[in-house]
Amino acid sequence: MYSTQVQSIGDKILALPLGRTAKDFLDYLVVEGGFSNNTVLAYGRDLKEFLEYCKSCKIHGLQQINPTLIRNYLQILAQDRISRPSTGSRLLKAPEPCEPFYLRDKAMLELLYATGVRASELAGLKTSDLNLDIGYLRCVGKGNRERVIPIGKAAIAATVEYLTKPDGRAKLVGSESADFLLLSRTGRPMSRIEIWRLVKKYAIRSGMPRNLTVHTLRHCFATHLLSGGADLRSVQEMLGHVDITTTQVYTHVDQDRLRSIHKKFHPRP
Repeated sequence: MYSTQVQSIGDKILALPLGRTAKDFLDYLVVEGGFSNNTVLAYGRDLKEFLEYCKSCKIHGLQQINPTLIRNYLQILAQDRISRPSTGSRLLKAPEPCEPFYLRDKAMLELLYATGVRASELAGLKTSDLNLDIGYLRCVGKGNRERVIPIGKAAIAATVEYLTKPDGRAKLVGSESADFLLLSRTGRPMSRIEIWRLVKKYAIRSGMPRNLTVHTLRHCFATHLLSGGADLRSVQEMLGHVDITTTQVYTHVDQDRLRSIHKKFHPRP
């Protein structure tokens, strides 16, 4: 039985050169292989990206696919992982536009990835806590401490869509919604547990490890900032850590990266 998401990715594949062959493979995984919808969806997304690359290279037949083409594609994927961390990019693509809560869930994931807020902080966020024109949000963390965190363009765009389109927040508003940003299907503010469950759902769908959590995104947020050159005090402030030694835990990933670069490129390792 096809899920809506598998059907959607299959239709997108069919619109591409070599799409019929790729779609037949997905059908085989479902009918003969008995693979889960999540696994087939992960295969489908990978195939779609490869076929889009083939299209850009004017590849229209299977006989044109050769080792050189595949090596070049793998090099592009490797560069993409360096410039755009795969954990976040794969997860952010997981919600499908055909789903009823697509705009809400996309905004939720984008905000988690862009700001490093805790699930409880995001659950408590109100629309009045956002300034999307300037690009920041204001949240209250542990110990009732308030902090301000910048928001990137992608998260702003996703949140604006959720707030302004008829099938976004407006569709969910009810008598108990108040000013809360993220609302459940019943119109109530989303809970911390609901946010955790949705992140887990999309992690599994995108082929990510089952143990990926909201805290994983918080960890990515911190390590990406430090790897990009942000100072430790600024990261501490954005994460809402009282003690900077808590923030220093995230520097180990960056140190490991520096060691690997040194080992690879220094003439005297």
